[in-house]
Amino acid sequence: MAGNNTSVKNKSRWAAGITPYAEMGYYNPDYEPKDTDILCAFRLVPQEGVDPIEASAAVAGESSTATWTVVWTDRLTPYENYQAKCYRVDPVPGSDQHIAYIAYDLDLFEEGSIANLTSSIIGNVFGFKALRSLRLEDMRIPPHYVKTFQGPPHGIVMEREYLNKFGRPLLGATVKPKLGLSARNYGRVVYEALRGGLDFTKDDENINSQPFMRWRDRYLFCMEAVNRAIAASGEIKGHYLNVTAGTMEDMYERADFAKELGSIIVMIDLTVGYTAIQSMSKWARKNGVILHLHRAGHGTYTRQKTHGVNFRVISKWMRLAGVDHIHAGTVVGKLEGDPNAIRGYYNTLRANKLEADPSQGLYFEQDWASLPATMPVASGGIHAGQMHQLLHYLGEDVVLQFGGGTIGHPDGIAQGATANRVAVEAMIQARSEGRDFLSEGPEILDKAARWSPELRKALDVWKDVTFDFESTDVPDAVPTLTV
Repeated sequence: MAGNNTSVKNKSRWAAGITPYAEMGYYNPDYEPKDTDILCAFRLVPQEGVDPIEASAAVAGESSTATWTVVWTDRLTPYENYQAKCYRVDPVPGSDQHIAYIAYDLDLFEEGSIANLTSSIIGNVFGFKALRSLRLEDMRIPPHYVKTFQGPPHGIVMEREYLNKFGRPLLGATVKPKLGLSARNYGRVVYEALRGGLDFTKDDENINSQPFMRWRDRYLFCMEAVNRAIAASGEIKGHYLNVTAGTMEDMYERADFAKELGSIIVMIDLTVGYTAIQSMSKWARKNGVILHLHRAGHGTYTRQKTHGVNFRVISKWMRLAGVDHIHAGTVVGKLEGDPNAIRGYYNTLRANKLEADPSQGLYFEQDWASLPATMPVASGGIHAGQMHQLLHYLGEDVVLQFGGGTIGHPDGIAQGATANRVAVEAMIQARSEGRDFLSEGPEILDKAARWSPELRKALDVWKDVTFDFESTDVPDAVPTLTV
């Protein structure tokens, strides 16, 4: 691609042969993005000898109207209107990376379709030979496009009103072991965790309908457990019944049965695909059921720092697609997560309007135009002894899910749930007194544990548990200049 630059410099736009993408109009440093444009920030590493501007123009071209040569059918349409335009390319200091800013006209996208949006933006360019790597870091989705989506069926405010739970994080737990339990024993775990003080329990991503526990049996025993826990506690409780299945027909059948049993919430996996997610969102809105999304599989394309799709982009797509919950990282725990990046994910899911903030990896401002917010979910290797850190980093509008940190309690599942409930309520009370979570958190928890043997035991057992490993990842650098 780069080798042809000098030989065609002076050729006409309509000359035969291979024309560089930049010369075809896909690079325009004078272009000023319109308020209606969808904007993307791509992190790219060109192959050796490929000019970064030409590589960036190629990304713009191949994700919109271009092919590798001029085609005469361009004369049959006002193609300039439909060309994506790379309007800025910034080098990332100290690396061979560049950030390419590309604007897409709104007319390139079907209204209300994540499938079309993603087929356009990431459908072809990630296999481009001229690039060593490519990562979609962020998108600005203009209100004009946001308004073509209905977003979450309920959102954070309505969910809290459904549940009548305010002023604190919601507490959950994933049933463990997540594979192998019979339906009755699975239900026992659900009952013990809910009666002990949790708001939710959940299926994990790979519990669907296996030979050891078919979905209908699990639903029946889980809902029996939920109803018994509601009667025992006087609180609204729920279990995320996973309706993920091989076909949409099967998913609807499972979701309908969950609703028939009185479940307030169902869950799906990210692996079902964007169209299925939007279909289930419509079902959840129609049926008044909260929709939880497990981000199963995201790490295969979000974790690498120079190739794939940043999770903040997945967060935006899923808020548009319409899920009430999504797993979004913990900062502490067993899963990867930089505190500033995860704060950016949480703000993306919860805020109505965001300004560009390089410290959080936010390349663009984002106006959600009053689209309902999605509740972030924190799970993966967390326990009661980290409650002060979790609230400091993640805030109160979050579901904190302690799987092993509930079910692994030495005195039993219910006692593990009670430890988590006491810990969160102690921290919320401390906040009302103006105390600092990070500096005073261990003292606050220790004081609460004096009258709660369940919390005392949890703190003693897990006090030294951490999942800190030295990172070898490429720094997730963000240029200071943003649109």
